[in-house]
Amino acid sequence: MTTSHYIAGRWVEGQGSDCISVTDPALGLPFAELMAASVAQVDQAVAAAREALPAWKHTSASDRAAYLRGFAEQLGQRREALIALQMRNNGKPRHEAEIDLDDAIATFSYYADLAEQLPSKNRDVPLAAPGFTARTRLEPVGVVGLIVPWNFPLVTSAWKLAPALAAGCTVVLKPSEVTPLIEQAYGQIADTLGLPAGVLNIVNGKAETGAALSNHAGLDKLSFTGSNSVGSQVMRSASAQCRPVTLELGGKSAIVVFDDCDVDQAVEWIVAGITWNAGQMCSATSRLLVQDGIADTLLARLQQALEKLRVGNPLAEEVDMGPLTSQAQWLKVASYFATAREEGLQCLAGGHALDREGWFVSPTLYADVPVDSRLWTEEIFGPVLCARRFSTEAQAIAEANDSRFGLVATVCSADLERAERVADALEVGHVWINSVQAVFVETSWGGTKGSGIGRELGPWGLSGYLSVKHVTRCLG
Repeated sequence: MTTSHYIAGRWVEGQGSDCISVTDPALGLPFAELMAASVAQVDQAVAAAREALPAWKHTSASDRAAYLRGFAEQLGQRREALIALQMRNNGKPRHEAEIDLDDAIATFSYYADLAEQLPSKNRDVPLAAPGFTARTRLEPVGVVGLIVPWNFPLVTSAWKLAPALAAGCTVVLKPSEVTPLIEQAYGQIADTLGLPAGVLNIVNGKAETGAALSNHAGLDKLSFTGSNSVGSQVMRSASAQCRPVTLELGGKSAIVVFDDCDVDQAVEWIVAGITWNAGQMCSATSRLLVQDGIADTLLARLQQALEKLRVGNPLAEEVDMGPLTSQAQWLKVASYFATAREEGLQCLAGGHALDREGWFVSPTLYADVPVDSRLWTEEIFGPVLCARRFSTEAQAIAEANDSRFGLVATVCSADLERAERVADALEVGHVWINSVQAVFVETSWGGTKGSGIGRELGPWGLSGYLSVKHVTRCLG
């Protein structure tokens, strides 16, 4: 797979110095290889997007919507191939890979509808002062760089690509070097639909490619999803150019379970919140706060549930949880198991890597974890759950909010008035009440504190790619 970059409407070979090895994490073996884009090719991609911008931003809203619906339809036609690739390259169980694809399809369809509504957003503005008229225009930000992570490829790129195209922006997309293949579908679809050359460009690579894109003076905006350490570098690059940036970063999210909650339902919500995608989610609810009255019963049932999970190769068997996506992530999670042993944490389930080929770890539960433990405060990005007990609502809110992150949270209680009250008090961007982490394209996604800047999805996701212009005219 040498022609791995889509620039100015053409597939081209990588000319960079890095060779990207694409691996099946269930086997720990590579199955594809491609050369990274060079810095010069990043320049070419940005130049192509810049050249395509004037015509694309003046394309009618209905035409842009038609292209977006075409993306949705074409993703559906590639369904089985894309599901299989998510399973093979990410290690996702089939039911998770299916939801990923459905999410991407829904995103393009949703922003097609919003694109058609954009002309109605341009409107006259009433003024208190006589003798003047004013009107508002919403215009595309311009050329945007989109950098997406490896844990939800196809999905995160859809969350960025669809609203950017709907707004009239042209884009340069950089997938993760861990999962570079599935985003190729977007370039293939662009060819099929006859999307004008340069509107969508895809460059693959490692850190050098990402730095070349984020530092590029030809961009008007950057949107990045990934780790806090890389996000801070992206933000520095944006600040040097004084341009807007959207950052969706890490989390160390809490799930708060009150003692009036049904134990079986609570276990279902907790397990889903920590083992979906093998815990490799910025939104993983990895801090369990459980009220005293239910704690012993819940922890015992939770231990049983985690030990019963089927962990294995999703291409070979029916599983509940697959492997971690990369060896680097496997080593990182294993290092936290070692830290837990050094700290003397009480391990109720798991706490070790699995002795088999591939990058598998056991679903893990630690009980009564101190608030100063590294496992309580740091994002692990694996199926590692830390539990603490609380007695009062105020204590639960205080401990849930005691984090440098603020992405999501879950509240479990039969008292809906209390659940709503606690949800309002939590310092996060999204709260679920008595639910698994159901994410809908109509809602917003993003966090507070160290979890990032800006919002994706919903109308907020579209507004991130639009600039507001006012035109004021004197009538005298």
